[in-house]
Amino acid sequence: MARKKEIGRNKILSIAYKMVVKDGIESLTARNIAKAGHFSTQPLYLEFNSMEDLRKEVLRKIADNLKNNILQKNYTGKPLIDMDLSYIDFAREQENLFRAMFVDGKFGSKIIADTLIDFGIEKFREQYPDSNYSEDKIRSVVIANWITTSGIASLLVNKIATFSQTQIINVLTAQINDAILNDWLSKTNNVSLFDTNEGKNKK
Repeated sequence: MARKKEIGRNKILSIAYKMVVKDGIESLTARNIAKAGHFSTQPLYLEFNSMEDLRKEVLRKIADNLKNNILQKNYTGKPLIDMDLSYIDFAREQENLFRAMFVDGKFGSKIIADTLIDFGIEKFREQYPDSNYSEDKIRSVVIANWITTSGIASLLVNKIATFSQTQIINVLTAQINDAILNDWLSKTNNVSLFDTNEGKNKK
């Protein structure tokens, strides 16, 4: 009978995910993961083609958790606004991860950015089911919305400003309406949500 693997892919990902939440993506080295899990580095290279492969899997795990759990809270009954408020709560509650991902510039990832934009488009359509806007128009509105939401979250996390929830909802609602009316991001064809240069994360 074949010997059952004691250190499998899921266990390694779970350890790596917890490390990223606590210390950021730069903490993910083979030696650090092995030390945290009390095993040698051999299982990592049996389960993953490279450390970059492992990092991408961790990013997908984080993106999935954002989409399916963290950003699913209900505050106002307006899906796009509720997604924004969930994100701001996430920034407050998981400050280290938020800083690593969106403040310090060390965690920019196309996987994360694409997930947030796609999820925002989904929530926009839920909030405005009768709209007949083009895909490009909706995408521009959603990116503008994420810029505002990330800005509010950064101000709160860094204790630069304080806002009541009512104030935050009013600002987000005004921004969404303005973006729908003015479409100010559509004039450029090269709009991205975050710096997605993943090469900076390689070790």
